[in-house]
Amino acid sequence: MAAHPTLTEMMSLEISDSTQIYAAFVVFLDLLEGRNWHEVKHVGVAELQLVCLHARKREQEGVQVMVPVPVHISLSHERIREILEKASLPQDDPDTPLSVTLAIVETDSTIVYYKVTDGFVIPDPPDDTKDVDNKQWRKKRKKLFK
Repeated sequence: MAAHPTLTEMMSLEISDSTQIYAAFVVFLDLLEGRNWHEVKHVGVAELQLVCLHARKREQEGVQVMVPVPVHISLSHERIREILEKASLPQDDPDTPLSVTLAIVETDSTIVYYKVTDGFVIPDPPDDTKDVDNKQWRKKRKKLFK
């Protein structure tokens, strides 16, 4: 059986941990085929020994950085800071904080996505219109803007 061409390309990167390459490939397939994201590309970051994925959720949206990580890898605050600084893309707006999405991959191919941002970010308003008029939501927004 022939290997997927993207997996072959990922294996040719200067990344020594094969489980990290496998995790990146699983996330690649999930984004491209499972979630129908656009322009999913892999980028090797040899300095971090990681394969990152750059992708767009929708065609007209900006590129997001996914950092696949096998579940058995421990991440310290320092390591997360290093990933954030070296893997995130430069922002057009200097006020926009750096961000990456960690894609934690379990051995059974379950993936949990965590968005990590440098600093605090005010959450987007809820999609459900009944929550917009919610008194509790207005209270939370008021506290965040203080």
